[in-house]
Amino acid sequence: MSCDFVVHPIRWDRCPLVEADPHARSWLTLQSHRGLAANTLDAYSRGLERYLRFVEHHHLFCSSVTSAEMGLYLSGLQSNGRSLSNATIQQLLTVVRLFHAYLVEEGVRTSNPATHSHTSRPLIARHHKLPWIPNEDDWHRILAVARNESIRNRVMLAFAYDAGMRREELCSLRSDDIDPSRRMLRIRAETTKGRRERIVPYSTSSSELLHGYLQHRRTLGQKRGPLFLSESRRNYTEPISIWSWSKVIRGVARRAQMDRFSTHTLRHLCLTDLARAGWDIHEIAAFAGHRSIQ
Repeated sequence: MSCDFVVHPIRWDRCPLVEADPHARSWLTLQSHRGLAANTLDAYSRGLERYLRFVEHHHLFCSSVTSAEMGLYLSGLQSNGRSLSNATIQQLLTVVRLFHAYLVEEGVRTSNPATHSHTSRPLIARHHKLPWIPNEDDWHRILAVARNESIRNRVMLAFAYDAGMRREELCSLRSDDIDPSRRMLRIRAETTKGRRERIVPYSTSSSELLHGYLQHRRTLGQKRGPLFLSESRRNYTEPISIWSWSKVIRGVARRAQMDRFSTHTLRHLCLTDLARAGWDIHEIAAFAGHRSIQ
């Protein structure tokens, strides 16, 4: 298996405070050089920018922020007028914790204010909420709406379920990632969250949809490359973005009157169905591209 290493560029225009702070800039650059996925790198930059806004607003310094002041930051996250999920708060806190761990390693400070004293535990408990899975009636409503989608969107919906694909993995598929003779998809390491390549199957019905889409795609352009192309006037024949795909899914959810349906629902449903079919938990983890069975 190949394991291509890709260094994604940092959007400094989106995080000017990070760019201006030497330690923050150095830490984020290090994360980029580690080959983090583009979405993860973007989340890190936005999270650190948010934290530096707090530091600037309260006239603090990252080298001397205390646990009490970190508590003030957390309090602001949990009462900022918008209800942030536990997962979002955890993500923001993870960025701050990793950044301060870097400052400790560099000798800038002696302790990490984003962890409990004398332990490495995070400051707030992590809530593990089971994902929502559509029942039989829900699924039929989704399929009824999906029948009216474009051929591209129907293939993407089918692949998302068949292969249990994440949003970025799906949107990053290339025409040479498909093996039609064996009905297999190659999910490249650089597009995955765990940086691990995997080969996964797709169904006969998805194969038929794909054949129809490939015929349609030839009317957009003959060159090989990104599989799923935008047909909007603004981004005509450009690769479909994760944001455009999220917009498609929101439209399906709205028409099916199912607000909880998201880009990740089909992945959750696929893995749940594999468990229902008797797959071993380790087999499911490997299929999903998870390093751990947790």
